[in-house]
Amino acid sequence: MGLGMRTSSIIAVVIGAGLAVAGCATPTTRDQIVKVPAACENLTVQIYFEPDSSEVTTEGQAVLNQAALQAKPCKVNRVLVLGLADAVGAPAASLEVSKKRAASVTRALNATGLPAAEFDLAAAGQTGAVNAEGDARLLRRRADITIELSNP
Repeated sequence: MGLGMRTSSIIAVVIGAGLAVAGCATPTTRDQIVKVPAACENLTVQIYFEPDSSEVTTEGQAVLNQAALQAKPCKVNRVLVLGLADAVGAPAASLEVSKKRAASVTRALNATGLPAAEFDLAAAGQTGAVNAEGDARLLRRRADITIELSNP
């Protein structure tokens, strides 16, 4: 597709914005823009934490806000939150920070206005933080969040 392509043969669909352009010509009126329903598919996001912290960062909150906004038109069936930790420090302390991360994410998600849902919280601590070769896995100071969605 080159820059010389004629616009009269284009039908554009922008899924992320939920809009579609109807017809074969470039739209000139609002009547030619059609709203496409959002797909209510499961959504998985990860947020990251500072070392030894369970406080949701500004960036993490932005990710949670976007996830909640994306889930808003859907039915939220269940939210799975898994707190993780890296292989630094005592295993008991890592498990505790993992639990606190899962709880912190749950509070932050509830504050976004996410529709009421069943929350399943889990904490892995250092479990899985080291691979079979004994090397520490990167980016383990995080929480994995899966929002199970369906059409309303």
